[in-house]
Amino acid sequence: MPAAKRSASAGSVLALTVAGRRAARARLCLRLAAPLSFLLLLAALLRTQPLPAPPSAPPPSGGPARVAFLFLVRAGVPLDFLWDAFFRNGEEGKFSVYVHSAPGFQLDRTTTGSSYFYGRQLARSVKVAWGEPTMVEAERMLFAAALEDPANQRFILLSDSCVPLYNFSYIYTYLMASPKSFVDSFVDKTEKRYNPSMSPVILKDKWRKGSQWVALTRRHAEVVVGDKLVLQVFRRHCKMVVTKALLGQKPNYRRLGFGLRRKQISKGSTRMEHDCIPDEHYVQTLFSINGHENELERRTLTYTSWNQSSDPKDKMTWHPMTFEYESASPEQINSIKGIDHVNYQMEHRTEWCQCNTTSVPCFLFARKFSYSAAMHLLEAGTVGPLKSALLA
Repeated sequence: MPAAKRSASAGSVLALTVAGRRAARARLCLRLAAPLSFLLLLAALLRTQPLPAPPSAPPPSGGPARVAFLFLVRAGVPLDFLWDAFFRNGEEGKFSVYVHSAPGFQLDRTTTGSSYFYGRQLARSVKVAWGEPTMVEAERMLFAAALEDPANQRFILLSDSCVPLYNFSYIYTYLMASPKSFVDSFVDKTEKRYNPSMSPVILKDKWRKGSQWVALTRRHAEVVVGDKLVLQVFRRHCKMVVTKALLGQKPNYRRLGFGLRRKQISKGSTRMEHDCIPDEHYVQTLFSINGHENELERRTLTYTSWNQSSDPKDKMTWHPMTFEYESASPEQINSIKGIDHVNYQMEHRTEWCQCNTTSVPCFLFARKFSYSAAMHLLEAGTVGPLKSALLA
């Protein structure tokens, strides 16, 4: 065959081969076009539809839901003897205990007489300073630790001076009967703690105030632990500034909080004494921003007796009163139990204490109780029969 013909023949074969490959690619594209179009359509639909929030972990099958008691303490649990009796009169498997204490502190036979607290301190903790975001960080650590157990469905934040006003059975039934969290939350139009620098993450109309002693459902505890954005704003713009005048009251403030850091002290005499106290705003504002206020009973379950003295020489004005043995009498405790509503004068709102439309006592716990006051409750059988191992 002449060279020219062989070259033409080879060119024809090459052309056919290339054409065949292109045809094969075309057929492959046609085969993939339908499923690819379907996937693109599905992706477009998913972008236009909000993804549902992941469901909360259900309680384990075959076991009861638990109430997690979260203790925020300085070191040990000074009223452990009362809580020991409370838990002994409870039902095993229906509660769990978590303690945030000073870093390095261990709860064992040398630091507590109640086995319910043995080893219940968090593996990781922070040094808490009153009026600083570390208080909120410690609370979040407690919630996070308790969320690791799917059986925990209610979460109660308690201080080292908190006491129960009822036995375990009553408190457990009260909490489990309500689908809502209990969060004291209101708008205080007289206080000036909101910092405009918090915007746009925290708008002024979303700013709330209330007691830090909250009782949360599992879903709301997950909201607190899952937050990063609002917490960062609080770390930057919500801190307490201590003036020299306030520093003169330092002994009293040691009784109220967890100590004061030197960097909080301001030399300026014109600075406000309370710029911002994070634990009185964080949870309330977080739920306001996320649209959860309709899911709350906007009241606390922990009673506090406030010193409302107008005497300028009274250094403890508008601070919690401490219950002693005499003031923790059965008559006084019954008067607290008889409270069925809370007035919020700033909002012209009365919060009637109800559970599923049924009237209930407002408070399950109270603070601040001294050792002798807690002993009076134990003697009166407030938490049930005397079963404390510490008194055996």
